[in-house]
Formats: sequence, C-alpha cells, structure tokens
Amino acid sequence: MVVPGSWQRAAHGAGLLSPDGRSAPTIFAEMSALATRTGAINLGQGFPDEDGPDEVLTAAVDAIRSGQNQYPPGIGIADLRLAVAEHQARFYGIRVDPDTEVLVTAGATEAIAATLLALLEPGDEVVTFEPFYDAYGALIALADGVHRTVPLIGPDFLPDPHALRSAVTDRTRVILVNSPHNPTGSVLPLEILEVIVELAHRHNAIIVTDEVYEHLTFGVDHLPIASLPGARERTVSISSGGKTFNTTGWKVGWITAPAELVTAILAVKQFLTYVNAAPFQPAIAVGLRLGDDYFTGIAADLEAKRDVLSAGLRSAGFEVAHSHGTYFVIADAAPLGFTDAVDFCRQLPELAGVVAIPLSAFCRGDYAVSRASLVRFAFCKRVDVLERAAAQLTGLRQRSTTR
Repeated sequence: MVVPGSWQRAAHGAGLLSPDGRSAPTIFAEMSALATRTGAINLGQGFPDEDGPDEVLTAAVDAIRSGQNQYPPGIGIADLRLAVAEHQARFYGIRVDPDTEVLVTAGATEAIAATLLALLEPGDEVVTFEPFYDAYGALIALADGVHRTVPLIGPDFLPDPHALRSAVTDRTRVILVNSPHNPTGSVLPLEILEVIVELAHRHNAIIVTDEVYEHLTFGVDHLPIASLPGARERTVSISSGGKTFNTTGWKVGWITAPAELVTAILAVKQFLTYVNAAPFQPAIAVGLRLGDDYFTGIAADLEAKRDVLSAGLRSAGFEVAHSHGTYFVIADAAPLGFTDAVDFCRQLPELAGVVAIPLSAFCRGDYAVSRASLVRFAFCKRVDVLERAAAQLTGLRQRSTTR
C-alpha cells in the first residue's frame, strides 16, 4: 500500500511521478547513466572536472589532520561566517553581522529548503522564473506552497515586467530569484531587480535569491538584490562555495539575511542536516579571502570554455543562445531536424558521443511544449574535453541532412 505524504508532493513538484503515481527517475539520472553506459562525454551534469585552488584544498586537509572532524556549531564556524560577511562587504558593499545574520548550510539546496519550510504556510504562493532549477518545484511542494512561474523569453531569456507584475499578488509569500540563471545563463538586469523589490514591498513578500553562480559571469556584473535600496530587510541571499571553488561535493553553502529570518531558518535547518562539513568550512573561508585575481580568473577561464563549446555547437548546426553566466549554454536542435529535445538527447550519445539535458527538464506545461527543441549543455569541463566534444558534434550537420 502506498501511503501519500510529503515525498509525493515533492516528487510531483519536481515532475518525478509517472502517470500511475510511482516514482520515476529524473532525466538527469537517465542521461548520466547513459553517459556511463556508452562512454559519451557528459555535458549534461553541471559539475567541473578539475579541482579547485590548492590553497582551499590544502586548508581542508589541514583541518582534517588537526582534528576538525566533529560537529561544528549549528550556525556554522565563526571564521566562515566572518569570511562570508567580509565577502559581502568586499564585493557588494553589503554589511551583515556574522554572529546573527549569517547561517552556514549543506549547500544552497538545503538553504533553499530550510528557507521555504520556515517561511511558507500551506497555500502560500512562491513565484519563480521558468525554466527553473528542478529542486524549486519539489521544495515548494514539500512546504505545501503553490508554485507560480513567470516565463523567460528568448533569445536573452529575460522576463516581461508586465508578466512579473501579474504573477506577484497579495497571495505571494516568496519571490524566488535565480541569477545568474540555471539553466539559461541569463543575468537579470537592474531594471528587473528593481521591479522585484517594488513588488515585494507592495505585496509584503520575502525575496529569496539563489546566487551560487555569482562569480561566474561573462561581460556583465552580478548585482545582488540585497544591495538595492529597500531590499536588504526583506531578502534572504543564498550562495555556496561549490561553483566558485570547484568543490561541488563539499556542500558548503550559506545564507545572509536579517537576524529574525536567520533565526527562523535555523530552527528548520537544525532538523534537516543539523550541521555539516566541519573540515570544509575553514577551507571555504580561505577561498572567500583569495585575491581578486582568483575571482576574475575563474570567470575568464569559464568564458573561454563557453566560447569553445558555443563555437562547436554552431559549427554543428545548432542555434546557440548567448550565455552571460553559470556553467551552461542553451542550443536549439531544430535546425538539425530535431523538434523533440528529449528524444534528441537520448539519441545524442550514439549520434555524437555526447550527453546533454533537454530544457524541458526545467519547465512544465505550455513553456516546455513551446521550447521543445531546446537543449542545455554544460561547459564546466577541461578545454580538451570540450574541444573533443565540439569535434564530435560537428558530425551532426552531415547526419541531419540524411534524416
């Protein structure tokens, strides 16, 4: 007998239930398994294949050897909270109290989960942009919230301000903003951020920001909403060290927010992971204090990788959107004769020895149907891997002419 419960709400919110109500694997799991089975280059999953800076790795080893292997404080070690506060002031001019306004979490996903569980009552609405990181739908459902979306419109994948204004109402409890944006690589401009702040004040909503790609932007600057006038007192800012320091497996994230919001979120977080990553917390503190050349360097390196893959996709016949940030680029397979990206991604390992993810994995309903031929590729890999993938993809144009 299947007992309905919160897991089913979460699975439904993430699109993980089959028509008969059973749990179904995600397209991410399917594509990763396909990559393993076929030996294809995995440009589906967003994780780097190179380690982070030596200073950060060495600090973790030193912490382990010095005995920092037991439970850290529930709110996070003092030095990491101080490093996060220093980071916010250094890069954005945002002043936070490391003792009351910073919370260390098990990555950004736990931070989002704890925040939504802390802030939402059953039936409260959460507005996100669509496409959206798949965990958002699951976590909103887990918290008994109602998920509303605002479509991002190509080719730049930015929202229509009028649609945003229509989506946010007095029923909206949280506006969940992801910029730089996974999966599209868009970065929200100041005028959209200002509309969000205006709407949050008008409808007494809390802004929750997912900024894990904050240092990975290309030709544009990341602007945190919390730095805008009138935003800080109603914003929960979330980030992590995984993307910035190539340590996605460490799961060290953080929240900065007004003290009363941090207290509420901590009350939930303590019953999720309780604490996490004792020896990795001091290592991420070291990373946050690295020089400016490190932060500009990682963005420049990733921009060059974006260009390698984007050029290869264009040579293969894809239409390629311009990625302004993150690990990802969106390409349209329709010019190659493929109108169903799910079917295309299942064939791609055989056709070109490459794995990617259909954009529909991040969408629902009409949006997914209208963008059915779009595919997300990850470029956070070694240059030689991207060059090999690009060379293999170029054969698609010839194959498409024989379809």
